[in-house]
Amino acid sequence: MIRVLIGANSEVVRAGLESLLAMAHAFQVVGSFPIGTALAQFEDLQPDVVLLDLESLADESISPAIESGGMVRNSALVILTDNPENFSVADALRSGVRAILPRAATSEEIVAAIQASLAGLVVLHPDALGSVLFPHSSGEQAELDPSDQILSPREIEVLRMIAEGLGNKEIASKLRISDHTVKFHISSIFAKLGASSRTEAVTIGIRGGMIML
Repeated sequence: MIRVLIGANSEVVRAGLESLLAMAHAFQVVGSFPIGTALAQFEDLQPDVVLLDLESLADESISPAIESGGMVRNSALVILTDNPENFSVADALRSGVRAILPRAATSEEIVAAIQASLAGLVVLHPDALGSVLFPHSSGEQAELDPSDQILSPREIEVLRMIAEGLGNKEIASKLRISDHTVKFHISSIFAKLGASSRTEAVTIGIRGGMIML
């Protein structure tokens, strides 16, 4: 069982996250607390993962929450935030954050992020990933030519299978990876290519010479 400690200002949100994890059957919620509480006092609970719901990046309680979160030894931090694109990813990773997702993330995405973070992986929503790959000193998002966005070999492989008409489960089976991992690859592909659909991603990939039919 994966031991999870939940932090959120709203009691309703805490209850909702507890119910979500209870339905997954692979998790044990060891406790919950309002944001701003020093996480070090939960050391004895020995959570594997600390799941933090951050309502606003402007909230002064957020920085102490993340910093104190790093004091929970051997615990990975998974962050849910309204504005993942504005998150200081480098600072977050140094504080022990292993996943950054929007608060509107699906239950499947949250579960997959927790499992991945426990495995030592880093999970970033495409919006947060963009701030790392394409930083701009002016603070404004520059116009990018989609064909200039370089996909990883695995992403190109996934895009090629999408072009062949394969669904997520078929791609997962062929690549011997989970459905959740396929979803993350597709989200990354969409973000890098500036695509909003599978068809558009394939079209951009073909025009950019990344895949051939």
